[in-house]
Amino acid sequence: MKIRFCGATREVTGSKHLIIVNDKRVLLDCGLYQGYRREAYAKNNAFPFKPSSVDALVLSHSHIDHCGNIPGLVKKGFEGSIYATSATRDLCSYMLMDSAMIQERDAEYLKKHEKTHKSPIEPLYDEKDVKKSLNQFVSVGYERAFAITDGVAGCFYEAGHILGSAISHFILYDKTADKRCTLAYSGDLGRKGLPILKDPQYFPPTDYLIIESTYGDRTHDDVANIQKELADIVNKTAERGGKILIPSFALERTQELIYHFNLLSRSHEIPNIPIFVDSPLSIRVTDVFKAHPECFDKETAELIKNKENPFGFGELKYISDVEDSKKLNEYHGPCIIIAASGMAEHGRILHHLKNNIEDPKTTVLFVGFQADHTLGRKLVDGAKIATIFGEDYKVNAEIHKIDAFSGHADKNELMDFVMHIRGLKKIFIVHGEEKQSEAFAQALKEKGYETHIPKFAEEVEIE
Repeated sequence: MKIRFCGATREVTGSKHLIIVNDKRVLLDCGLYQGYRREAYAKNNAFPFKPSSVDALVLSHSHIDHCGNIPGLVKKGFEGSIYATSATRDLCSYMLMDSAMIQERDAEYLKKHEKTHKSPIEPLYDEKDVKKSLNQFVSVGYERAFAITDGVAGCFYEAGHILGSAISHFILYDKTADKRCTLAYSGDLGRKGLPILKDPQYFPPTDYLIIESTYGDRTHDDVANIQKELADIVNKTAERGGKILIPSFALERTQELIYHFNLLSRSHEIPNIPIFVDSPLSIRVTDVFKAHPECFDKETAELIKNKENPFGFGELKYISDVEDSKKLNEYHGPCIIIAASGMAEHGRILHHLKNNIEDPKTTVLFVGFQADHTLGRKLVDGAKIATIFGEDYKVNAEIHKIDAFSGHADKNELMDFVMHIRGLKKIFIVHGEEKQSEAFAQALKEKGYETHIPKFAEEVEIE
């Protein structure tokens, strides 16, 4: 029995891990690597294994860095089943279509504007490949065992990260050696006490654990502070007549923001100003949320039971039409604009930043992780110039970041999760920049755990 680590090793994006048992191959996640355009394209276009050799895929959740290259895998020959929760499958139908559309649009842009003689970048896949991959999904509920392939059975547990996210727990049986072991994969682990979703679950004793380490060297602000911080930023910006621009992932973070703004509005802790969700994908994703009450925590379930809509209220306006989005540039007075993408790399948020970032009345609020080399990371790190659509703009806007919004467990929450797992022989640490992974590994070693931070394409034996 072996594990081959094929992505998100000593880095944050592009999760892919291959379990090999009885000559059968089960892939855990198939995410897109995100970074410099040409480097990302090269990495995403070349799998470190033959796609047609993979027998099945188990998907932890629908974020693009975990699911985004599934259509590329299918395009290159993968024909097996894709096991995921029902909510994850529904979200993927939108997330993957959106990914295909973005790739096609970016490819067209580069063909028009590429000034060098480099070969133009083609989309990794198109809508036809997305539709084919969606046909291979098999929906499985939480805490329901399912057979995957010869010698591999799985079970999903709540990860508390985004709607439908799952910790995958496996029983592996090597027929030749007559050996059996258990393995768990955290996917992205969520936090206790976040709104809307249930908290992460604990699961049966486990021999081996593959765990993320996005925030392996730091702690988050207390979740209880979110509404106060939000209210302070909104009130100060509104007093000076400015716009609050929030780059936000269409999935989960936008719905959390809406939830909090709803509460703040009802309690009159923020002024009665328009809140625009300028993202067609966010609108579709919010509809998926409404269709999956089985994923909600007690508080959200109670709101719905009392016929309150946590995703819609008086000041909130959803915008899908491009012309309506453009009209926001002419809007005068304070307002809140939530738009994708969360790292300010593409999408409608770039247009809002271009038109407002030089205005000192504006606030740009980041509410999620910002990967290296992204515009979001540069702004959070204090960049004075923002390059948007090839043009430079002075950063006169106020830049804020609220860490408490993170959907990833911090170092203390990760440690608490690990210490609730009995029987661990070894922990493999993935999905974190090297500094975070090493810090978390050291903290685990000090508690007596055996750890390993794999390198790209490294293969390890388990028994």
